[in-house]
Amino acid sequence: MIKKRRQVDDWLARCRYPMRDVFVSIRLAILVSDPRIDECIKSQVPTFVYNGNLASFDLRSPQHASVMFPLGGLIPGRHPRLTGTGDGPRLIQFASMAEAAAARTDLERLVRNWCDWRDSKSPVRK
Repeated sequence: MIKKRRQVDDWLARCRYPMRDVFVSIRLAILVSDPRIDECIKSQVPTFVYNGNLASFDLRSPQHASVMFPLGGLIPGRHPRLTGTGDGPRLIQFASMAEAAAARTDLERLVRNWCDWRDSKSPVRK
């Protein structure tokens, strides 16, 4: 079951950003990728979380639906769609619904790798 939060629904309903529909598509792709993923509003934008912040929408470019992964360089696995270098933040950008759809499998793998990695870093719960 996906965890769609009312605060994110409300944010998207108010959003007048040119790439809003692409963000809606990306949101759904992230949420269905792994049942451990949740969402909230942080720093005034939708943020996806599981044992820490996975990613947030980035509104700096009106030509792209951008998603910032603050620890993107540390997520295990190969994720060629993420831009950036080193262990720090990474960005993925989509210029259209078609680009977002084409990247769905890669995005789902990235989310699952994040959740598995964060589980490996968390203390065992009883």
